[in-house]
Formats: sequence, C-alpha cells, structure tokens
Amino acid sequence: MRTSISDKALRQLIEREATRAGFAAVAVTRPDTIPLAPARLAQFLGEGLHGSMAWMAETLERRAAPSVLWPEVRSIVVLAMNYGPGEDPRELQARPDRAAISVYARNRDYHDVMKGRLKEIAGKIVARAGGDVKVFVDTAPVMEKPLAEAAGLGWQGKHTNLVSREFGSWLFLGTIFTTAELAPDAPEIDRCGSCRACLDACPTDAFPAPYRLDARRCISYLTIENKGPIPHEFRDKIGNRIYGCDDCLAACPWNKFARAASEAKLAARDDLREPRLAELLALDDAAFRTLFSGSPVKRIGRDRFVRNVLIAAGNSADPALAEPCRALLSDPSPLVRGTAVWALSRLLPEAALSALAQRALKAESSADVVAEWHTALAIREAKQAQA
Repeated sequence: MRTSISDKALRQLIEREATRAGFAAVAVTRPDTIPLAPARLAQFLGEGLHGSMAWMAETLERRAAPSVLWPEVRSIVVLAMNYGPGEDPRELQARPDRAAISVYARNRDYHDVMKGRLKEIAGKIVARAGGDVKVFVDTAPVMEKPLAEAAGLGWQGKHTNLVSREFGSWLFLGTIFTTAELAPDAPEIDRCGSCRACLDACPTDAFPAPYRLDARRCISYLTIENKGPIPHEFRDKIGNRIYGCDDCLAACPWNKFARAASEAKLAARDDLREPRLAELLALDDAAFRTLFSGSPVKRIGRDRFVRNVLIAAGNSADPALAEPCRALLSDPSPLVRGTAVWALSRLLPEAALSALAQRALKAESSADVVAEWHTALAIREAKQAQA
C-alpha cells in the first residue's frame, strides 16, 4: 500500500540513499520508453552476432520489454556506479610480460558490490512508499543501456556502451523496478557526432558499422564468453589481454571529463593491475580459485583463463615463457594443451618445435590438440619456405 510520502520526497530519498551507497548518478524512466530496443535486439540475434550466447535468444521476449519481465512495474530507477581508472589501461599493452585484465574485473565482482546496495535502496523505497520492487544487475534479462539512455544518464555510443558527459564510458549500471509512480527524467541525446575513435581502436574490427557490435570478433567475448579454442585469426590481435578488452572504452574522448573511481567503494584489487604472465601460467584449479575469489574472472574457470594467458604468452616474444608453456603440454585439459602448442610455436626455434612435436604427438589423444600441432608445424614450414 502506498503511504503518504510525496513524489518529490520519494525522489529525494532515492537520490540521498544512492549517494550514500556510492552511486555516481541516478535517474528515472518508465517501462515503455525503449520501443526501438526489441527490433534492434531481434536483428542482432537474427544475424547471429551474439555468437554462442544462447541465453540472449532464450530471454528475447522478457529482455525486449520491462513490462513483459514484470507487468506490475510503473517506474524504473536506473543507477550508475563509476569505475573509471586513474590511468589509460591501454598503456599496459606495452609490457608484454604482464597480463592486461579489463578494468572492471580488477575490482570485486560488481554484481555483488551493487546488488546489496540496490537492495538497501529498494528497501527504503518500500518502507516509505509501500508497493513492491525488484532489483536487477546485469545478469537478469534487462536492457540497462537503453533504459539508462531513456533516463538521461548518457547515450549508447558507437561502441554500443553507455557514454556519459560526466563519467565517459566507465559506468556500471543497475536498476530498481518499482510499482511507485515517479516522474521520469528527460532522455539524453546522442553526442558522438562524427567521432569514430572507439570503432578505430578495436583490434579485431568487431564493429561492422557504428552502433553495431559483432560479438564473435570482440576480445571480451573471445576471452570470456567463448568456451572453446580462440580462432587463429584473432590470436595475435589479442596481445596480452587475458580477460576482456578496454580499447573501445578507453578511446572515447568523453573520458577526459571522467573522474577516477574510488577504489575503496569498488574493493579494488592491486594484485590484478598488472600480474606477471609467468605466475598466471602456473595456476592450477585450486590456486586459480583462491586468486580470483570474489572476482568476476572466477566465473570463466581455470582452463579458459589459462587458455587466455597462453595466447598472451605466445604474443609476448619472451623465450623465458617457453618453459612454463611447455609444462602445460601435459595439462589434463585439451583446451589448455592445444593453446600451449600455439604459444610454443611462437616462442621456440624451428628445430626445438619440431623435436617437441614428435614426442608430444606420440602421447596426444585429443584430435583437437593434434590438429593444433599440425597447423603450427604447417605455418612454420610455410614461413621457412618464404624466408
């Protein structure tokens, strides 16, 4: 039941509690303010640009319209948390012996950080205004970015992420669905103009056109969502990015107005700023789980993570990494063994690679790993012939 609190007082309460909880911005929209989103999402899925993320198609109907997800919703409170770095994360690419982890993942899992705080704010709304609420942070079928644009927090840039005049491209988003009737804020307009810095910054050309992303070519997708081997055409382009990619975000000129986030609010992890590849290659499952406890990195599992580290090792041109890569040829995971083959093909001289292949192929039972060996040797032979 709705209590006697005025809409103005309720809005002031929400803004006050949001600030107290560490959110950088808060705004309100209605559930019917993203009418173009369903068709755009359907086109994205219809063209297969989502890759193996089948859950997007499975939740299409609920994702496309907030009122389908929850028919009782009357207002949507969109909250943004700043996670802007104090430096350009692309600078780490000049240190190939180190691993580049996406800025957002260098902190405690933002789902955990934000959800508890959103629930506190939602509880205050119910206590003062009655009614019902639901809280969502990314994992539910909610289109946060179009809703944030409709609420006026920013606009979806050409890299498809939210851009803010105050915080650049560095915002986490969460929503509170409520049955309370709140006055909506004015939507933001697109301020990208003719700029295409984010598109040009992408190492793998993952944007077939402005405002359109082919996830299958995106380094974030390849290193996080993709469960199998990383396609050969993208391996050298990944560089030392072992979890996600910040290039399109970091290239946005609006970042010049952004403020560095409070590391205390995000529970930042200094040990994940620039870890050494050699140390990450040595991680077994137990050590991986310990290192990434409370981190979003933990969700991809040790095998996929080490796969990514091996790609970075192969791109490092550091012969000192050959030995830890060689040790992974006997790893229980075919995914790890196959990627170790590729890394070694980049780090070892021709004679050493050929001798190692002869021994390894005798013991290898995985057809996929055998194929990696044959591909690596064929590529080496072709290069030798051209020399």
